[in-house]
Amino acid sequence: MKALEELVGILSRLPGIGRKSAARIAFHILKSDDQYVALLSERIGALKDRVRFCSICGSYTEDEPCDVCSSPVRDRGLICVVEQAQDVLTIEASREYRGLYHVLGALISPLDGIGPEALRLDRLVARVSDLGAAEVVIATNPTVEGDTTALYVKKVLEGTGARVTRLATGIPVGGDLEYADKLTLARSFRGRVAL
Repeated sequence: MKALEELVGILSRLPGIGRKSAARIAFHILKSDDQYVALLSERIGALKDRVRFCSICGSYTEDEPCDVCSSPVRDRGLICVVEQAQDVLTIEASREYRGLYHVLGALISPLDGIGPEALRLDRLVARVSDLGAAEVVIATNPTVEGDTTALYVKKVLEGTGARVTRLATGIPVGGDLEYADKLTLARSFRGRVAL
């Protein structure tokens, strides 16, 4: 069945979806009613037409500017720097952060040919200056690339007057010390806070 194999091949290119999962999804679609399949197809087709990047922060949006950038209740003195637009959705789901965002679009990775010029750093500096931001929170992943990018962003923001902070890293809630790796444990000790 060529049509089924083609769909499995396309679905298996999605992140986190192997051939077995792709086959299960394809069989689910085959068993679904025509109305559901038509709606699914329509929504996938419309996604790229309706969702775009916010011209201010770089997050995903259907409106210009996005809901966060246009909100009058957000703290404009606080900017959270993230790697990808989907990171904004992750942080927003926590309902803990009330500031603005800035999406870099990538991390510095010389091995992959990604240098600082590939990031939206000039726009970040301009936003920090224009808004008079008091703090910039760097929320990149705690990897070599994330740490390198965080240090570079800190250097670029020197002279803006904004305090540059980094998200805490360490043992996750519900985690067990027995299973913590050495680097996570070391970061937990360095980032400890008073009770």
